[in-house]
Amino acid sequence: MGAHRGAAHPGVVQAVTKLERRRLRLGLLFISPWIAGFTVFLLGPAVLSFYYSLCDYSVLGPPIPIGAGNYADLVTDRIFFKSLWNTLVFGAMALPLTTFSSLALALMVQSASKGRWFFRTVFFLPSVVPLVVLGVLWNWIFNGQFGLLNFCLEMVFSMTGLNELGLTNGPNWLGDPRTAKVALVMTALWGIGQPMVIYLAGLAEIDRAHYEVAIVEGATWLQQSLYITIPRLSPLIYFNVIMGTIGVLQVFAVPYVMMGAQGDPLRSTLFYLMYMFDQAFRKLNMGYASAMAWLLFLVIALLTFAAHKLTIRHVSYDDASA
Repeated sequence: MGAHRGAAHPGVVQAVTKLERRRLRLGLLFISPWIAGFTVFLLGPAVLSFYYSLCDYSVLGPPIPIGAGNYADLVTDRIFFKSLWNTLVFGAMALPLTTFSSLALALMVQSASKGRWFFRTVFFLPSVVPLVVLGVLWNWIFNGQFGLLNFCLEMVFSMTGLNELGLTNGPNWLGDPRTAKVALVMTALWGIGQPMVIYLAGLAEIDRAHYEVAIVEGATWLQQSLYITIPRLSPLIYFNVIMGTIGVLQVFAVPYVMMGAQGDPLRSTLFYLMYMFDQAFRKLNMGYASAMAWLLFLVIALLTFAAHKLTIRHVSYDDASA
């Protein structure tokens, strides 16, 4: 009798099932624009690019299947390895620099007693500047003859007397392979406002009682940062490192505008996406470029997985107010 009383009536079960189906249909209806956009603009092109990577495809004619021919050609392409190496070196320099700079900038802005909103806005605005405009601007700044940076350096040399030691002119930033990549790394600092804002949001969520207790115990600012701030910002640091890794491996617009399609001088600034763009839209070798795109996807996936494994032990998702 008890089991019979506890059992749901068939009519009730049927009504619940109809309600769930109706909610499912409504949910699918509301997200159908996103599903259509994802299928047409992301999933579809991704599947086609994988097919084209197995073909000899010049856009102007039908694709001709060649199996793994494009991938085999990549193994013997020195320029391909050059662009990959340039991209990895750029990422190894730019990612730590932007990560530490944005975190340090967020800590300084957070510690400001007045005008915090002003500094937050000023440091964030450069990250929304169009990349083409940014490339033109930095090209003028790093100009070896008339650039603003070398003009300031010459003034410093003159004021400090270093010009008497032979330091009269700044380096030819964009014309020397030894400094061209360094100059592009410096341009990456222009966009640290975006991760800075994320860190500021995380800093605002930390319970101030932790700092009050630390001050009473005699902890210094550095100790507070190492044992309170950074552990509670670890999820945000992890997120920004992952997104930064993806971003530095896909660098394209700024070096393309500043250095040209060939990555001068001596291809020292020829990055992966620049070479892939050259193959796809200048040489119309779309099959070869598609193979490069899928290899880049694998590289990003491997580096993201490695970053996850290396940092996951140091990431704590505990409530900052706990």
